[in-house]
Amino acid sequence: MNIAMGALTTHVLDTSRGKPAAGVLIDLYRLGESAERVSSALTNDEGRCPDPLLDGDDLQAGEYELVFHAGDYFRKSGVELTDPAFLDHVVIRFGIAAADEHYHVPLLISPFGYSTYRGS
Repeated sequence: MNIAMGALTTHVLDTSRGKPAAGVLIDLYRLGESAERVSSALTNDEGRCPDPLLDGDDLQAGEYELVFHAGDYFRKSGVELTDPAFLDHVVIRFGIAAADEHYHVPLLISPFGYSTYRGS
């Protein structure tokens, strides 16, 4: 990963279990006149994506949306969810102002709540 050129990374922690969330599908969309999916990834055993979702010339200033498939993760983990699930897809919309910077957008998740922040 070339942080000097800029990168977008993420990780997911399951706060209801106190451990990384492995196997979470994440879709990344670049927003404009329409939403364009530019990347998809699956978290590993450490709750991280093995590669940046975007980096280098692919990382451009603009608005983006991360879609975390949280409901699928909890169902696969054996958690009983309501029907429909309170949080099935967690959508985080954010902006990238400087394409040469590292943007890290982690997700802390439970079946009934989440939080995020710009990490390093």
